Amino acid sequence: MLPSSVPDQDVPDQDLETSAGAPAPPRGAGWSLLGSEIAVLFRRRRTWALLLALAAIPVLIAVAVRVSSAVPPGRGSAFLDRITQNGLFVAFTAMLVSVPLFLPLTVGVVAGDTIAGEANLGTLRYLLVAPTGRVRLLLVKYAGALAFCLTAPVTVALAGAAIGAALFPVGPVTLLSGDVIQPSEAALRLLLIAAYLAVSLAGLSAIGLFLSTLTVVPVGAMAATVVISVVSQVLDQLPQLEWLHPWLFSHYWLGFGDLLRQPVLWDSFASNALLQAGYVAVFGALAYGRFVTKDVLS
Repeated sequence: MLPSSVPDQDVPDQDLETSAGAPAPPRGAGWSLLGSEIAVLFRRRRTWALLLALAAIPVLIAVAVRVSSAVPPGRGSAFLDRITQNGLFVAFTAMLVSVPLFLPLTVGVVAGDTIAGEANLGTLRYLLVAPTGRVRLLLVKYAGALAFCLTAPVTVALAGAAIGAALFPVGPVTLLSGDVIQPSEAALRLLLIAAYLAVSLAGLSAIGLFLSTLTVVPVGAMAATVVISVVSQVLDQLPQLEWLHPWLFSHYWLGFGDLLRQPVLWDSFASNALLQAGYVAVFGALAYGRFVTKDVLS
């Protein structure tokens, strides 16, 4: 939010960037800006609404299973028939259910608003006053989106574990490999899956950041980001495009099942991280190319 003392007038374009002869940015200015960005992001009611909506997913699943008859084995989402036996499976089921739509939807909202939201409010020109700079601001905005990418799956995991423990018994967990682990180790596997999903959403966040630099209408960037995530998943289901599947950023989103084996298989995690890094590099470069030439006064 702009201080009331700042006049609403055009800022000369040469003042928006640090010139060659300008003093270097103060030491720690980047970290201060990042802290401010994350604080603003998580103080917004919209962010809390998104996180509450994600937390409601495991609650709805747990309540539905609790008040209904037993789920026949093999019916419904994976792990659904195990919830009554062990409440920790509420978290596993909720994370699996959230991947195709709910997590990309919330991340698309946050990533699409990064630059376009500031431009729409008219605050972008003031954020670019030296020594902030466009590149620094772009990195800070993306880092804020990544912070949400981590917070979102962790919220689902914690809410699922909490409601599962409240409504169902909790005990040793049988992994996909048939091995049994204690609840404390299962909780660590939950956090590991949350980290996997956070990495999975990094590429989508970079796409949203790039789209956000193309418009001053944040809703448009949000919608385009979500649509692209849906299109990628649809393409990933078409056998005629099997050659394309390994290049789709959503291809490894459901690969976290390898983390529920003993020992843990890291192949999917590594392949997913490499793929997302490629998308971050490509769309980060596109966002940079667009943003450094963007006319923030228009």
